[in-house]
Amino acid sequence: MDYYSSQINRLVEELSSLPGIGAKSAQRLAFHILNMPKENVEKLSRAIVEAKENVRYCKCCFTLTDEELCPICRDEKRDHGTIMVVENTRDLAAYEKTGKFEGVYHVLHGAISPMLGIGPNDIRLKELMQRLQSEVEEVIIATNSSLEGETTAMYISKLIKPTGIKVTRIASGVPVGGDLEYIDEVTLLRALQGRTEL
Repeated sequence: MDYYSSQINRLVEELSSLPGIGAKSAQRLAFHILNMPKENVEKLSRAIVEAKENVRYCKCCFTLTDEELCPICRDEKRDHGTIMVVENTRDLAAYEKTGKFEGVYHVLHGAISPMLGIGPNDIRLKELMQRLQSEVEEVIIATNSSLEGETTAMYISKLIKPTGIKVTRIASGVPVGGDLEYIDEVTLLRALQGRTEL
């Protein structure tokens, strides 16, 4: 039995299709949106549409940005000789919150997972290898401590080792099976400082 009109039900249904939003959260959000002033709702919807239309991948590191190069890649003060490889933009943001990493990033947009049919050609490995043609001294592999993350780390290490570039892996301050985006800054910082060469 429907408690609400079709438009309210549709709004709840659309919100609950977002990751991490269950039926109750979607309902709360829907009522919050309906109680917001019309201008605020228009600003929210405009922000969503404009982000969808204008956000793309940075042509260098492949994080999400609304410009050709992201602010990190444009920053000349960053150490462009040290590249941290992460699985997604959320992981990049987690490391940026520590405020201690001064290098640049490379976002893979996934991890190797034969079970899911994701191979090396399905993530941004080819682009990473192209970046290594410039003056790169160290590649820090900061993939998740999951089976897929470890597989990806080992694969990247085997690709890069013959080039003579130093390859390190973040230390195990990150719990096995944990996603970087949910881990506190202190643990992330310890993992970065305690990285080991592969």
